[in-house]
Amino acid sequence: MMERVPVSTPSPRPLLAGLDPEQAAAVRAPRGPVCVLAGAGTGKTRTITHRIAHLVSAGHVRADQVLAVTFTARAAGELRGRLRTLGLGEANAVQARTFHAAALRQLRYFWPQVVGEVPWRLIDSKFPIVSQAAHRAGLSTVTESVRDLAGEIEWAKASLIAPEDYPAAAARQRRDTPYEPSRVAEVYIGYEALKSSAEGMLLDFDDLLLHTAAALEEYPAVAEEFRGRYRCFVVDEYQDVTPLQQRVLDAWLGGRDDLTVVGDANQTIYSFTGASPAYLLDFSRRFPEATVVRLERDYRSTPQVVSLANRVIGAARGRIAGTRLQLIGQRAEGPEPVFAEFDDEPAEALAVTKSIARLLGSGVPAAEIAVLYRINAQSEAYEQALTEAGIAYQVRGGEGFFQRPEVRQAVQALRQTANRDDLPDARGADLVTLVRAALARLGLTSEEPTGAQARERWSSLVALVQLTEELVEQDSDLELPALLRELATRAEARHPPTVQGVTLASLHAAKGLEWDAVFLVGLADGTLPIAHVLGEGGTVTDESALEEERRLLYVGVTRAREHLRLSWALSRSAGGRKSRRRSRFLNELVPENSPASRIAQPADRRAPTRKHPTCRICGRPLLGTTSTMLGRCSRCPADLDVGLLTALQDWRKEKADELSVPHFVVFSDTTLTAIAEQRPGDDRALVSIPGIGAKKLRQFGADVLALVHSRERAQAHKSAGEK
Repeated sequence: MMERVPVSTPSPRPLLAGLDPEQAAAVRAPRGPVCVLAGAGTGKTRTITHRIAHLVSAGHVRADQVLAVTFTARAAGELRGRLRTLGLGEANAVQARTFHAAALRQLRYFWPQVVGEVPWRLIDSKFPIVSQAAHRAGLSTVTESVRDLAGEIEWAKASLIAPEDYPAAAARQRRDTPYEPSRVAEVYIGYEALKSSAEGMLLDFDDLLLHTAAALEEYPAVAEEFRGRYRCFVVDEYQDVTPLQQRVLDAWLGGRDDLTVVGDANQTIYSFTGASPAYLLDFSRRFPEATVVRLERDYRSTPQVVSLANRVIGAARGRIAGTRLQLIGQRAEGPEPVFAEFDDEPAEALAVTKSIARLLGSGVPAAEIAVLYRINAQSEAYEQALTEAGIAYQVRGGEGFFQRPEVRQAVQALRQTANRDDLPDARGADLVTLVRAALARLGLTSEEPTGAQARERWSSLVALVQLTEELVEQDSDLELPALLRELATRAEARHPPTVQGVTLASLHAAKGLEWDAVFLVGLADGTLPIAHVLGEGGTVTDESALEEERRLLYVGVTRAREHLRLSWALSRSAGGRKSRRRSRFLNELVPENSPASRIAQPADRRAPTRKHPTCRICGRPLLGTTSTMLGRCSRCPADLDVGLLTALQDWRKEKADELSVPHFVVFSDTTLTAIAEQRPGDDRALVSIPGIGAKKLRQFGADVLALVHSRERAQAHKSAGEK
């Protein structure tokens, strides 16, 4: 029999105290099927944990007979923490786990009864086996290709699709497959064969669910023992359940209906993994007697943010949209969301960074600020802008731009190209062509590829080319060695910070999180909604995919507690062709009196000429970040005071150690070099150096100027002595 230990029920306590009427109704609902439709910020975790405590305290079920499941270890940990505060935290009491953790525990217990002595091992990653299967099928084994194939296998298994049925299912679901569906199916077949041919059995995480369901479905003794152990089930984020997870849940229930589900169909953003809101939408059909409670009081966001969220999802279409919840803000009034349009992405990133600096100055902690974007490749401009401003950041759910494998490979390929002696010197447009040719071997193509991982890799390579174009536009004489130095400087300045900072994250990675201030950036057609759901001329090719993109924006908006800024750029590069338009999802949302309310002008309209800084020596325009920060072009001689630079570096190390921050947070190497070259004599001259603003002037200005003056006095004394 599965282990069971005596447990205590929660001590009498006012479980309904502090709950709003709808939350209390969900908590008091009779034992049986209950569906809680919970909008963002409406207190769903508080509601379901209090419901569990209420069922236990009322004697409807013992604590050790409750199994609560959710989708992430973080969410499961939060459930356990809340349950502990309600007196349900004893060992082997209420079980709060992820689907996979619960299945793993059950399978380990039941395996001897079901399979016998055949050993099995859980694999941490399917990558090596998928790679081997891909090789046998004659397909590419580059990292992104294998990841895309692994993703398709995961989707198929989560959707209960056998290898032989994959091609038809992929066509029916309009899957964005990395190869012809028949070739993917071939790899799928090979993958399953390789697992079975190993000594014993190798199981992946989906196999845990498949074998657990099969054990309960096919072995009556196993089912009887399990169902005698667990009698009450709670499922959080029910809109994200896959067919495979639903099969496991059905096997757990075994025809019973003691089930509470919580979800919001309008936060369904993981359809590409097999998640389906259909089970949430059909709950009342399956259980006609179910209690359905709608939680619409939003305790997270200000009424201004809530109003915008309602308007975003109010424009949704389709069956999912029919379940939309009209959120009602419960917090005090706050600032209106801000909309902003920019000529180009660097200008957008700079404006966002300045706004972040103002928030930090007003007392908002860096950890309570987030910049959210659609794809990871968009982070580059914000990493650069925050680095130059000396604002610490952390990239959530992925590496920083220059730490990504494909970007590191690309830079290495450019270094190898620079070492060749059979290529003519290339500058300007020729340099861009050279970079494109070097990156073509790594997957840079003229057309966006299929497959999520391949597209992510491609987007990073495109971003690197566009960065080159931007630098060339600023410096028409830029050559490959100078480009590599610029890339190295940027990469060096972006070492992961040792202090908590502003969060940079994709909208998918932001699900389930919240911040005081949120910046939703890059909101242009082709980015959100993403390009591959649009056809020629921006026509919609997949209505359901378009609606999922709208739900991504809704999720992004609802991450903000108080400050919300939405922005987009008309061009990728500084001074580039304004070929973009703001996201179609923002139509009817931007206030008419907002400067951003204008629609983008036709692409052939000329942008106003941008004013560039000039070289302090020759007067020519400065092109490139390093040249701009040094205040001179690369061809002009540097009047560097090496002794002053050494003194500044020593001072920076002491200051960084004192503040427990990375060195670059104090000043970057380029900024120190600029100081040692220009030797500013007062505050005004110091702040004229890029990278030194009012905040750094207050923090470090006196120290820096003292070093400069001390060095000048020493030099003057030396000169006098020599005379």
